Amino acid sequence: MTYDLLSALAAFAFVTSITPGPNNLMLMTSGANFGFRRTIPHMLGVGLGFVFMVVLVGAGLVGVFEAYPVSYTILKAVSVAYLLYLAWKIAMSSAPGEATRAAKPMTFLQAALFQWINPKAWAMALTAVTVYAPSQSIAAIGLVAIVFGLVNLPSVGSWTILGQEMRRFLNNPSRLRIFNVAMAILLIVSLLPILL
Repeated sequence: MTYDLLSALAAFAFVTSITPGPNNLMLMTSGANFGFRRTIPHMLGVGLGFVFMVVLVGAGLVGVFEAYPVSYTILKAVSVAYLLYLAWKIAMSSAPGEATRAAKPMTFLQAALFQWINPKAWAMALTAVTVYAPSQSIAAIGLVAIVFGLVNLPSVGSWTILGQEMRRFLNNPSRLRIFNVAMAILLIVSLLPILL
């Protein structure tokens, strides 16, 4: 891979990783509700889950969608339904002082598996593999995955830190409720490019 292509890949990875989307909005919400330390497994699940997704997409999963286009439509419908469910859960979540013992941040495995139904993650992985690893060689796919791994974790971490810093303002249960509802609405809005 040439220096120019590697620079373009790094820029693409940064822009797609740092901009709002389901992962970042949920991490900011988790940072606000549970703090940075308790959200670390969620962040690692996003970062490593996406790296694994890039590898599998590059290894041939793209061919499944080309051979069976209806499978992509089904995936999109399931993804939208699950994200609407998550938005509802975020909107209905309690303030930390009111929360039940069942309230806890997403686990590593939940966050890693979430990548497979996250429409933005699919768009990122498919674009990254087809544009920046057109040869589909193991080395090219591995490099794309490594670049995303290096760029993604600090990017998603910044959203968690932003959420944690907002905790001082959100120490009032009614303000936290408004924040959670706003995050749920933004999560739904992030689906508009998929729906349109």
